[in-house]
Amino acid sequence: MSIAELQVYSVEEADATGGVCVVRCIGGVARAGQVYAAGELRLGLRRIERYGRSVGFFDAGHMAKVHLTGAVVALLTRGQVLTSVPADAHTLEELEDWLATDPPLADEPLPRTLRVLAVGRMQDDGLPDGIRLRWGRVAVIAARRCAAAEGTAELSWWAELAHARSYLIRTFGPARGGDPAALCLEVLDLFDLTPAEAATEARGWRDLPPPRILHLRRIKVLIGSIAPVRPHLRDTDPLAAAVDAWSAVRPRLP
Repeated sequence: MSIAELQVYSVEEADATGGVCVVRCIGGVARAGQVYAAGELRLGLRRIERYGRSVGFFDAGHMAKVHLTGAVVALLTRGQVLTSVPADAHTLEELEDWLATDPPLADEPLPRTLRVLAVGRMQDDGLPDGIRLRWGRVAVIAARRCAAAEGTAELSWWAELAHARSYLIRTFGPARGGDPAALCLEVLDLFDLTPAEAATEARGWRDLPPPRILHLRRIKVLIGSIAPVRPHLRDTDPLAAAVDAWSAVRPRLP
């Protein structure tokens, strides 16, 4: 991913929390949610306006009005260049601190970028287990932030969330990785039909409307996330029987 650079044309307004500037992108792609460096200080790019409407990004050679967070906005000067800071330039401790705040601090990285980074670190068996567990918790929080930022359908973002939680349980066990029963229960509560009803729909899924086919596929993905933690449930637990019933249906889903 190329580094984005913004050159300040003018500071339109500024106060202790941030401000609005007119800038030109002189390199890479500027996206809402990125963090930019002004010397040792950081600014958050929270909103981009072009031709009177909000956009998610703009690229080199174009100008835009940008809403920035950070008191340093008031000190920016014409011609000054701001450089984007990739998420992996931040320490794990910094990211944990940002994610612990509500609302988040001004310089939190773009949620999607952070989620990809955290999942990669979580799965890096070259890191100590304790560090991987912490990255896993960041991945779980980032999945929720992605959903809020991108307006993702519930079953879709839950697939990302369940994947991270399931991975932690499978890799580190319930004592450290999380509660398998809680994960299974939360996932099954998302389903709008029983295993028997799903099996019936699956028999003629090619004749279903595309949105319903997509819905069944999302259910199939979620079943795939909870099935691997089934061994951690007691065989006498009704929840185990429910997971088994859904696992039996899964191969028939589209």
